[in-house]
Amino acid sequence: MYLQAAVPWFPRPLIWPLLTGILLTIPVKSQAGRILVYPVDGSHWLNMDILLRELHARGHNITIIRSSSSWYIKEKASHYTSVTVPVPVGSNFEDPKYMSSYMRKNLELWTKDRSISSFIALNQELMGLLEECHRANAEMARLVMENRQLVDQLRASHFDVMLTDPGFAGGVIVGKYLGLPTVLNVRWISSGEGHFAIAPSPLSYVPALGSLVSDKMSFVNKLKNVLHYGISLYIDHVVTRPLYQGVCDDFLDPNINIYSLFQGADLWLMRVDFVFEFPRPTMPNVIYIGGFQCKPSKPLPGELEAFVQSSGEHGVVVMSLGTLLDSLLPEISEVVATAFARLPQKVVWRHLGEKPSTLGNNTLIVDWLPQNDLLGHPNTKAFVTHGGTNGIYEAIYHGVPMLGLPLILDQFDNMVRLEARGVAKVLDVTLLQVDTLTEALTDLLDDNRPYRKRIRKMSQLHRDQPLKPMERAIFGVEFVIRHKGAAHLRTESYKMPWYVYHSLDVLAFFLSVAAFSLLVVYSISKVLYKACRRKVKLH
Repeated sequence: MYLQAAVPWFPRPLIWPLLTGILLTIPVKSQAGRILVYPVDGSHWLNMDILLRELHARGHNITIIRSSSSWYIKEKASHYTSVTVPVPVGSNFEDPKYMSSYMRKNLELWTKDRSISSFIALNQELMGLLEECHRANAEMARLVMENRQLVDQLRASHFDVMLTDPGFAGGVIVGKYLGLPTVLNVRWISSGEGHFAIAPSPLSYVPALGSLVSDKMSFVNKLKNVLHYGISLYIDHVVTRPLYQGVCDDFLDPNINIYSLFQGADLWLMRVDFVFEFPRPTMPNVIYIGGFQCKPSKPLPGELEAFVQSSGEHGVVVMSLGTLLDSLLPEISEVVATAFARLPQKVVWRHLGEKPSTLGNNTLIVDWLPQNDLLGHPNTKAFVTHGGTNGIYEAIYHGVPMLGLPLILDQFDNMVRLEARGVAKVLDVTLLQVDTLTEALTDLLDDNRPYRKRIRKMSQLHRDQPLKPMERAIFGVEFVIRHKGAAHLRTESYKMPWYVYHSLDVLAFFLSVAAFSLLVVYSISKVLYKACRRKVKLH
């Protein structure tokens, strides 16, 4: 002990407390950052909140901008402080039951009549939903930036980074207005899948949102893919961009649009893993965090554990259709209940509607279920899901085969990918019959079929990574904080006009040179020909 040797009279028992006290007084440079978060409500908030909890646990200071009509984002929480923006009352989108009623209306339309008129009506409903949602989000961004006191408060806080979900564009607009580096927690942007905004996306093998095709496309599937990509362009240029452009014009620059703001983000935390997503070109400022919300399961509550254990060797089927839809239409619920009653397995079903009359003794209906813990239970044999991103990644993580009953938007595309991997079966919920549902479940539960083997292999691939997805997500945010952005990883293509991006200006130049050369050759040939003819006439 150097201290004991230097000061022989110093009492030995006090040496370590003294050294500890000295070390604690030495100033240490903190790596904690100030993070401003502009989230998207609903199911998007559920996985954003998981990321925020981990950032808070790492010592970061988090501030949330939330609407006064928020569904799930609480005004007070232990891991963040919030800024609540008062919004006018009156939009149906403010009611958390709105999405549920919207999906029910879609189910009713498509169940009763599968005609072209019903298809058109469904798409009109979707366009109306998107327009209302984006209009509300654009207005929210306007309210934030019009509030001078709030803007001054935000600027005085000296935030290091804006973390936002680009499913709606309000966050990137406010981030640009405040001059903050931007990190996107993303899979979808306002017009479709996020990769399409920043990376080469050949439509010959990269499926567009809504196309319901895999990366192995026939000619007909390619036509379908191009058609749906065209629809996404229509939504982008006709529906969403105009709703935000007025805000960009008033607070940023008329030459800026939301698409260029997405493309100008410093880093993309992409909620994708390529064990699930089809391989495709990407960019250096994309960090893949698919499954970052997954974690080992915890013990089940006592009564639920007893029910699961009572299943014996047959095991358990878990069914949940996410947070937005409380129950299916009554006639569809009766079909589901009848099919479940035919199974030897026990069933845990999250269902909030009227109890089906055909419910079997093997089925437990609950208002809420610990989904991750149930999927991680060794007795769980299958998962009946709507195809939401959070649920399917939990099922992949725990190695549980899936039966998909997609209801809306990306859920259909998610199930196409799982079906292509051979780990899931998919049924049309509006055409559901007892026999077809029973047969699908029986196939999925049959150990002689390859579903369980394939999903376990998929789970192994998903887990076999040098860093966990959450670690990559945290690193990405902290990287941007440390370096005040990540412009060196961002392509400059978004600053180019479309004709420059596709090198049409170069092509036009070469064509002009070729045309000019041909014109010169033609002119010279014509002059020489005339000269030769004149010479012949003279002789």
